Amino acid sequence: MGDTMSEDYTTLEKIINQDPVFGQLSFNDHEQVVFCNDKDTGLKAIISIHNTVLGPALGGTRMWNYDNEWSALNDALRLSRGMTYKSAITGLNLGGGKAVIIGDSKTQKTPEMMRKFGEFVHSLSGKYITAEDVGMDTVDMDLVREVTPYVTGISENKGGSGNPSPITAYGVFMGMKAAAQFKYGSDVLEDKVVFVEGVGHVGETLVEYLTQEGAKVTIADINRERLEEVSSKYGATIYQGADLHAEPMDIYAPCALGATINDNSITKLQAKIIAGAANNQLADEAKHGMLLQQRGIVYAPDFLINAGGIINVYAELEGYDRSEIMRKTENIYTTTLEILKKATANSTTTHTAALQIAQARIDARRAEHNA
Repeated sequence: MGDTMSEDYTTLEKIINQDPVFGQLSFNDHEQVVFCNDKDTGLKAIISIHNTVLGPALGGTRMWNYDNEWSALNDALRLSRGMTYKSAITGLNLGGGKAVIIGDSKTQKTPEMMRKFGEFVHSLSGKYITAEDVGMDTVDMDLVREVTPYVTGISENKGGSGNPSPITAYGVFMGMKAAAQFKYGSDVLEDKVVFVEGVGHVGETLVEYLTQEGAKVTIADINRERLEEVSSKYGATIYQGADLHAEPMDIYAPCALGATINDNSITKLQAKIIAGAANNQLADEAKHGMLLQQRGIVYAPDFLINAGGIINVYAELEGYDRSEIMRKTENIYTTTLEILKKATANSTTTHTAALQIAQARIDARRAEHNA
């Protein structure tokens, strides 16, 4: 009995010393983290609410076969924080949230699991509003909608705004053109060498925009079948090398998972501009943002230029039409140019300049609430 209790205390001590949530490096004064488990459907999910000062926390649900639960938690924390600043800098009255479901979306996702996840979302009474992300689509959101109104990105035939990916891609394209204007004095991308890493829904549409403008596009993805499909469709070159980041290019567009700008890649990177759709592209925001600045590489902050998707789903909450969605997304060009100029004038990184603008809006609203 004594030995068992001793073992229990040792185990408890280890758990306490690990600080599983508040001690995470990605924890940034998040308001709420919800762990969801359902034995019958196999659902294991984490809902992370970072900030609700500007409004309810809106952010997509990602289903991914994470290596472990720590990775899933870290992703939820980082992504939800990014959503806070994405909404703030875009001028939307929304906070930041994100959800992750642990599992293989191709083999483990079921309608029952989606409805059960919807019940957990509903239990938060509108503090968190979900949408689609990696491993999800509008059909999944339609299933969630059966049990809760707190979901966006549902099918257009059900009154929703549909798949947000094309609008996300358009916003990235606008941000990329603004970065080119800043770097080269012209936003024309014809003959520019652009490497697009990740050709999912957003990446493919970005390739389409770039091809239409006459850019020389090279694509990379872990899914060979997808590469062949996109290459055949748009005439893009499939990358055959071993180290994409070391290749000569004008623009690098990371459109898969985050942290591709890291200690390993940043010293080899040959791009003049980084402008892509992936979230959290900088593995270490301060360190890698500064290294990019020192090397003269123009970085268009990810949470700004990939905001087209949230602009699209926000239309469902506010009731504005397609033309207003496009107008707000086109404005990413202007905001990106302003931030790049502000960073240069203040001798700071573009990421910091963008964060300062977003944080100022949140602080102003908080002051109003407290007045």
